[in-house]
Amino acid sequence: MADKSYPMTAEGKKKLEEELEDLKKVKRPEVINRIKIARGFGDLSENSEYTSAKDEQSVVESRISQVIDMLQYANVVDTDDIAHDEVSVGKKVTVQEDGEEPDEYTIVGSAESDPDAGKISNDSPIAKALMGKHVGDVVTVETPVGSYDITIKAVEVA
Repeated sequence: MADKSYPMTAEGKKKLEEELEDLKKVKRPEVINRIKIARGFGDLSENSEYTSAKDEQSVVESRISQVIDMLQYANVVDTDDIAHDEVSVGKKVTVQEDGEEPDEYTIVGSAESDPDAGKISNDSPIAKALMGKHVGDVVTVETPVGSYDITIKAVEVA
């Protein structure tokens, strides 16, 4: 049994399934082919192409294993089962710190996290502080450099 479940949106699970398919059907065969070609270059102990291909194979196989684990223990969050104004995975949240412009985040599982696109992991300090809270709540966010308060202005399905 896994120590952790992986909360994610249905979209996030679909992307992981597509990534796994690509890793197994495209990346893995490419790496295997590179290894076969590199073996033809002679002495493996001094063959940088072979070493590079074997390193890449290790990375690909590790990622395949990781994605399989994440899919096996995926917990797809159904936002219909959660109050419309409650923060959870799969919700877009607008928050505001006093005297600052509002910020908007979409809470997603760690596998889907993309801060540049405004998608923050449910494991991030701000998401941990917001989870289960409602519109109008003032929340204290604890970070390694200190804490600050934010007010939840809006919550909607992402």
